[in-house]
Amino acid sequence: MWPYPGIIAHRGGGTLAPENTLAAMRCGVQHGFRAVEFDVMLSADNVPILMHDPVFGRTIKGTGNVSDATAGELTRMDAGAWFGVQFAGECVPTFEEAVHYCKKHHIWMNVEIKPAPGFDVQTGRVVAEIARRLFAAEIASGAPAAALPLFSSFSFDALAAARDAAAEIPRGYLVDAIPADWRQKLQALDAIALHTNHKKLSADQAREIKGQGFGLFCYTVNDPGRAREILSWGVDAFCTDRIDVIGPQFS
Repeated sequence: MWPYPGIIAHRGGGTLAPENTLAAMRCGVQHGFRAVEFDVMLSADNVPILMHDPVFGRTIKGTGNVSDATAGELTRMDAGAWFGVQFAGECVPTFEEAVHYCKKHHIWMNVEIKPAPGFDVQTGRVVAEIARRLFAAEIASGAPAAALPLFSSFSFDALAAARDAAAEIPRGYLVDAIPADWRQKLQALDAIALHTNHKKLSADQAREIKGQGFGLFCYTVNDPGRAREILSWGVDAFCTDRIDVIGPQFS
């Protein structure tokens, strides 16, 4: 069960642009991608913004916790200068801004719900509520699954909250190594797919997951040879940082 694109640009533009920015998404579009993965976290005032790390210092200068800053403060921060001078001034986008950009350019979204520590349920609920509002027309019209985003998260509690707030938007449970109770977790979340680290996936596991009728997505595949191998196992899709090497039509 995987009605979505098979090759997805990781965090927008992979290694070619600053992650989780609109500049990254523009880069992905320039390379032909119409499918993107990005991370969403809550600000102090409960506004979802695009961010991977819960603390400042790597992609945003400074120290402290992202969850202690308001959306107004975050969206004024420079999220591009760390990557290159040509991206200086690129701002932290809100989730809503990212959705509007993607809808305008017909980009499918894998929205990774990335709660800061202690904010799992709150993040899952708020992100899902906003997504439900932004995709209300598609939900009401019974649009096909590919017209809606797919939520994913390492946090079971965040995904459960997203399920409760917007059951119409599909979910994929994200794990590093596949646990023994993976099927029970997917059933409890009413999830359609398992998302996992390709480095820890075996051909037997892939066959078992697909045999149970679930979608199978892998992160983050940057080698074309490895990509072909996991696809031969039945993997439905993967994200890549090397959008310059593995294009959207890769097979």
